[in-house]
Amino acid sequence: MNHRARGLRNRAVEPIVQAMASTQAVETRRGRVGEVLAAFLRFGLTGFGGPVAHLGYFHDEFVERRRWCSGEEYAEIVAIAQSLPGPASSQVGFALGLRRAGWLGGAAAWLAFTLPSALLMLCYAYGHNLLGGRMGAGLVHGLQLVAVAIVAQAVLAMRRTLAPDWPRMLLAGVSTLLVLTTNATLAAIALGAACGAMLPPTASSPQPAAEMDVRLSRRAGAWAAAIFVILLLASLLLTYARPGQVATGQTAAVVQPVQVFSAFYRTGALVFGGGHVVLPLLEGAVVAPGWVNQSDFLSGYGVAQALPGPLFTFSAYLGAVIRPSAYPLAFSALALVGIFLPGLLAMVAVLPYWSELRSRRRVQGVLRGVNAAVVGVLFAAFWQPVCSSTLHSWVDVGIAVAALAALLRWKLPAWAVVAVVGALSAALGAWQA
Repeated sequence: MNHRARGLRNRAVEPIVQAMASTQAVETRRGRVGEVLAAFLRFGLTGFGGPVAHLGYFHDEFVERRRWCSGEEYAEIVAIAQSLPGPASSQVGFALGLRRAGWLGGAAAWLAFTLPSALLMLCYAYGHNLLGGRMGAGLVHGLQLVAVAIVAQAVLAMRRTLAPDWPRMLLAGVSTLLVLTTNATLAAIALGAACGAMLPPTASSPQPAAEMDVRLSRRAGAWAAAIFVILLLASLLLTYARPGQVATGQTAAVVQPVQVFSAFYRTGALVFGGGHVVLPLLEGAVVAPGWVNQSDFLSGYGVAQALPGPLFTFSAYLGAVIRPSAYPLAFSALALVGIFLPGLLAMVAVLPYWSELRSRRRVQGVLRGVNAAVVGVLFAAFWQPVCSSTLHSWVDVGIAVAALAALLRWKLPAWAVVAVVGALSAALGAWQA
């Protein structure tokens, strides 16, 4: 593989990327929006396996079969997504749709890939309160135990890929302690960025990447960057200006939607390192202020593992279960758009400038530091609240360990583990009744 396609890429997808960078004829004509919508709807309905699997599916479909872009260009798009905040597979899909059919094509790709699992999560938001009795309680607790195993798997995988040497392991440990003692997730990420700029290089100086046919002007990139920063600053200011509970009373109709969108936008703008890192940020955004209780939060996270499409559709469920709320559907839509928007804006902002940014060592160091810090952030979330609020007995520990073994040793897909553990927990609850 060309050395230009390395550098900032998350090593978790390196084998996939190496297989992607093949040279072949590319279809250059502009496509139709309906064509993009239909192509990505298939993956929205059947795309199980998480972001790494999604990237493999996209490569097979859009590079090998449809030839919407070359393997080298696709590898560069993956590298950009891995270097930015947000859900990588959704950002790659958005970029492919953008390249194929313009702005409407990008929107169609995102909508088709996202909407199926978002609707399923919304259904769970409306139906989970119907799970009464010991059987329902057992099912919900089983979903929480699966969440323990899945987050543990994510921590182990991210430690190997994002903190493989002692400087980054040390940075991850400091981030863990900072989050556990002060709950300052944003400070931990900022510390990682600052320390990353001083990390020693891990490879020879990369050459500038080949220019990509992204069909975006630098002016469009500059506008996207400005909107990204303005919305992020506004969300941070609102957090400090109005901490605590969702507004009530006469101002609720105006303030509540703004608060919800702000909380999810801020979360999406700070998620580096993969989909599972969204867990601690969302927990701080919706559980800490009392919008969603811990049990509902973790059960929804467990359900999200069993669905196709991006993990970030968990936000559609959270928006719908925020309390107090008179507008669950509106809040679900605001949460969904809010958490995805920063990643898409970041993609538009960086695409026209990627070749220039790619060759800067300081940028690479900052991103390596941020990625190491998020390993610590996720480990802190694994300990508190995932383990502390879920593992109440040695039986719980045994089930969680068995689920982790199924994921790591037997390589079972997450949706299958969710189904088995959920069914067994529900049966155990019914038997105890």
